[in-house]
Amino acid sequence: MTENLKAVIFVVLLCLPSLYAQADGIVVDKVYHPYVDALEKEMEYRTVIQGEQEGLLTPAEIHQFAIGTSVGDKLFAEFYAIGTKNRQGNFHLGAWEAELKWQLTEQGEYFADWGLLFEYENEVELDKNEITVGILAEKEFGRFSGTANLMLINEWGEDIVNEYETVLATQIRYRQSQAFEPGIEFYAGQNARGIGPVIQGNISLSLRKSLHWESGVIFGLGNDSPNTSYRFLIEYEF
Repeated sequence: MTENLKAVIFVVLLCLPSLYAQADGIVVDKVYHPYVDALEKEMEYRTVIQGEQEGLLTPAEIHQFAIGTSVGDKLFAEFYAIGTKNRQGNFHLGAWEAELKWQLTEQGEYFADWGLLFEYENEVELDKNEITVGILAEKEFGRFSGTANLMLINEWGEDIVNEYETVLATQIRYRQSQAFEPGIEFYAGQNARGIGPVIQGNISLSLRKSLHWESGVIFGLGNDSPNTSYRFLIEYEF
């Protein structure tokens, strides 16, 4: 079996859980890669702008600002402040999140590269908590890369229904150049599924300083999904 065929099978298998993924609210966010740079620090801003969903009071926009640093050569820790804008145009800075990414394997050590993601989110003014454990996988085949994130989420508190959910996010991108990599992303949850084009790249500023950017448009699949979601991310890595 050729490496390209193995890679295609890898991506298809990772997409299979989307048939059963269950999560409400906004599922379009970003696709995490399982790698950690031992000397990296970063500042990140990302936003998602989502169309209305019938029967759901999801926010119109989510804005996240984060500061992160590597902890050794396998762990990367990040802290987020999260704000939302509702359908009436009111902005609210309402949550914080702590995140830890753990690179499990060396790049190229096995057929695919693996990592884990741990997140804890707490609402400032509500009794609402959320813990996420995610499996991160990536495989390179030629100039293409396939990435998949499968997240298990536990929500609890007085102001939310206590439940478990899952979210799947996948990405296939073509590494045309360091500054420009087009791709396609797919997201799946209980009340939202979507697919659409993304572009991303890195701009080198100086030794160990660079800007990473991502932009995408995700189109809803099915009547329950928002028609269109826009996502944007920029990271300053130093």
